[in-house]
Amino acid sequence: MALESAVIGAGNVSDRHLSGLQKCPETELVAVCDLDEERAKTTADEYGIRAYFDVESLIDAEDLDWLHICTPVQSHFPLAKQAIEAGIPVMIEKPITETVEEFEELRAAADEHDVPVSVMHNHRFTPAMRTAMERVESGELGELWGIDLVHTGDTLPDDANRGEWAFDLPGGEFEEGLPHPIYLALSAGGFPKDRESVKATTNLSGEYDYDFTYDSAQLQYTTDEGVLCNVKLISGSIPQRQLMLHGEKKSLTVDLVSQSVVELDKHYVSSSVTRVQNTVDKVVGHVRGSVDNVLKVAKSKRDESWETEKSLKPHYYQIDAEAKALAHGGEMPVPMEEGKWTIALINEIRAEADREMVESRPSVAATDD
Repeated sequence: MALESAVIGAGNVSDRHLSGLQKCPETELVAVCDLDEERAKTTADEYGIRAYFDVESLIDAEDLDWLHICTPVQSHFPLAKQAIEAGIPVMIEKPITETVEEFEELRAAADEHDVPVSVMHNHRFTPAMRTAMERVESGELGELWGIDLVHTGDTLPDDANRGEWAFDLPGGEFEEGLPHPIYLALSAGGFPKDRESVKATTNLSGEYDYDFTYDSAQLQYTTDEGVLCNVKLISGSIPQRQLMLHGEKKSLTVDLVSQSVVELDKHYVSSSVTRVQNTVDKVVGHVRGSVDNVLKVAKSKRDESWETEKSLKPHYYQIDAEAKALAHGGEMPVPMEEGKWTIALINEIRAEADREMVESRPSVAATDD
């Protein structure tokens, strides 16, 4: 029997959840809820489902098996806790909560009521990321020694991309997008061995009408397994988004824009010939990835089956995997700890940005002079 599902929030990101739940064979989309009655009704009409304007009415009227929360992060905790206490499994858009303290309280409530809770980390299920992680987990790279993630060209803090509510965040719209590259680093390299091992650097290079504290950041940490992880995050520049996985036997470069995976398995600095081979291998890898992507897209235009769609659309892929876990038993594809560490690292960035702002202010004595 399909899981009766609903979505709270009818904003920008909710359509991917609504369409995924409507198409997924394991789920039946029955309702949408939004405080904006007109938006809720319009969305409900579009999907042929019921509209609600407050969460209490939704929970009371529907016999839900799964609830997706697609609202601003400030509301994630109270909405998720309300659903958990009603015994409804919850998927929450990233980041799962605003603070680690909220996360821990949410996890305690989930444990108490024996209710599964998950967070949408869709970028880890793109075709290139799935391919790369399968190769890492198979042992093909040997021992993983380090990862480097470069994620530039992110949204500027004052771009109203997801809504002006994001301007209340210390990093504005830039911060709203940070969970994606951070959880990619966590899923690829592993979790920090502790909070003390995390080093954050921030900068505020632009001038804005809002009191943002940073528009770029860098993280470095070491895992319990000794993997050195570096993450560089810059807003506004030309997008370069690459994940480099450095292994004992070989390395992989995942181009998150072109969705290609390039393998490097030689000591390319040993001679002029191998240096040329380095260039050839990179070009061949990018071309192969581009051709594969073209073929997948061409197939999707001929075959609109769920299997084809979910292979290309990471939201759908995660929805399918979690629906199967809920319906048939099994582990959620995104571990809760990944959600916790995503928030913890963002909070490290915030704390460092605050420290930088304090240190950059003129002292009282200097001002008096």
